[in-house]
Amino acid sequence: MIEQLPILAEINPGLWVILAGLMCTMLPVGHARKAFVIAAPIFAGFLIFKLHGMDTGAHFGGRMIFGGIELTTLRIDNLSVVWGYLFCLAGIINGIYALHEKCRMTDSSALVYTGAAIAGVLSGDMITLFIMWELTAISSVFLIWKGGDHAYAAGVRYLAIHVFSGVMLLAGAVMHAQANGGDFMFNNIGLESPGGWLMLLAMGIKVGFPGLHMWMQDAYPKASITGTVILASFTTKFAVYALARGFAGTEILIWIGAIMTCFPVFFAVVENDLRRVLAYSLNNQLGFMVCGIGIGTSLALNGVVGQVFVHVIFKGLLFMSIGAVMYRTGTAKASELGGLFRSMPYTAIFCLIGAASIAAVPLFAAFVTKAMILAAAVYEHHTLAFLMMLFASAGVMEHSGIKVPHFTFFAHDSGRRVKEAPWNMLAAMSIAAFFCIYLAWPVGGFQNLYALMPFEMDKPYQPYTVDHVVFQMQLLFAAIFAFTLLKRFKLYPAERRAEILDADWTYRKMGLNIATWGSAMWTRLSSQTNRVKTRGLSAVGRKLYQTFSPAGAASEAAPSGLAAVMTAGLLFIVLLLAYIAR
Repeated sequence: MIEQLPILAEINPGLWVILAGLMCTMLPVGHARKAFVIAAPIFAGFLIFKLHGMDTGAHFGGRMIFGGIELTTLRIDNLSVVWGYLFCLAGIINGIYALHEKCRMTDSSALVYTGAAIAGVLSGDMITLFIMWELTAISSVFLIWKGGDHAYAAGVRYLAIHVFSGVMLLAGAVMHAQANGGDFMFNNIGLESPGGWLMLLAMGIKVGFPGLHMWMQDAYPKASITGTVILASFTTKFAVYALARGFAGTEILIWIGAIMTCFPVFFAVVENDLRRVLAYSLNNQLGFMVCGIGIGTSLALNGVVGQVFVHVIFKGLLFMSIGAVMYRTGTAKASELGGLFRSMPYTAIFCLIGAASIAAVPLFAAFVTKAMILAAAVYEHHTLAFLMMLFASAGVMEHSGIKVPHFTFFAHDSGRRVKEAPWNMLAAMSIAAFFCIYLAWPVGGFQNLYALMPFEMDKPYQPYTVDHVVFQMQLLFAAIFAFTLLKRFKLYPAERRAEILDADWTYRKMGLNIATWGSAMWTRLSSQTNRVKTRGLSAVGRKLYQTFSPAGAASEAAPSGLAAVMTAGLLFIVLLLAYIAR
């Protein structure tokens, strides 16, 4: 196809998905539109495959001059192609999961969002990256607003912070390009210039650096059921790609990532909303990726690439299983669920597969990828970062590996007897579950995943060693024992029917109090200003009246009063001007 239509080699495959999303706004509800939603990412994946096979190195296309700036809107190399394939796969699974929905806005927004993410990771210059960066924010906010009236404010906050992130990205790109002779190509950025720091902070907002992460826990649980699954697939992984491309080996990312892995554990333990628990878990897993990017060795970066690939699949599986439960029961609160394995056995099995994958149980997805990042930390002597990630690994086993399936399907019986998830949800979950197992399978599976990894290593990494398997099982059993012990002695935090505040306290509590105080002070200041203004103008008015009124002081010697005084004044000015002109 590429040979017959060479123009396809110049167009970013993500643009075709964006076009399909725009066309969905005109298609009627029915099978044709749903087929369109699934076919678009399949077509984009086929194009990526063909374009990647055209060149032995990187493929560049879509070169143009815009406003005096040379743009390269398409770059397919060993790094970007992994994200391209992954986003296409996620788009297909998400499309199947949402087959039961009849909302034109959801279908259109999801496709535009998917296409913008694909086009963003396949962009070659920072201007195209910025455009897709903002388009992902604008298109995805509709998936949040589709969650209902309660989601409107969260969507506004989500949009504001992501648009602000894009503005910072553009400002940093311009500053970086000026410091490098006007070159806008998106390669390694570094922190040698202020522009690099701005771009790092912009990416940090999108990936959820500590203190900048609360948009995830704020927006994801309030989005629609399918919207949450779609949101978890693209935004943060787009930012991980940008960090891997622009800031690999930046040491500060090691410590930022290590902190990211740890602090969500404490909030996830006490959180009642299971979609919010998974949002904290998402932040925890992103920390491993950021830390690996900071380490920057081939082993660490390959671990990041592999972890991103499997993470989108198993995290999507967990969000899909909880979304299916919410679709049938109307809630995702741990305190209101339990005993659902009787009514939704297939969903329970899929949730357990996702839980085993995120916890890095042997024979499940993260076991063959997360260990690469941990090993890289050991090899580079980052002992403290390794210990922090080790603690976080036990923590993720507790909150995502045990808490989510336990309180949803196996805890106290809530008495709910509902139908199993719709067939399309089960089909999407079965695809994700298959990849969770296949990509970790000792024979053939994980080698195919490793074949996608872009960086060459001195020797291939072997996850299935006796030491690694035994060590990982010891870690997992320790986490299970701790959970069981805490539950047995009733020391495990009870599920509270309240919203736990995190960094959002700054604008929900402190910010609100400051705004309230500022409003009160402004009201008092305005009142005082108006009072002074009114009294001052009244005093001036009285003084003028006392001076120039017919009964005033200025009129006592002027028989015609104020009019005579003004006439005399004007006559004097005219005579003076005439004298000067003479």
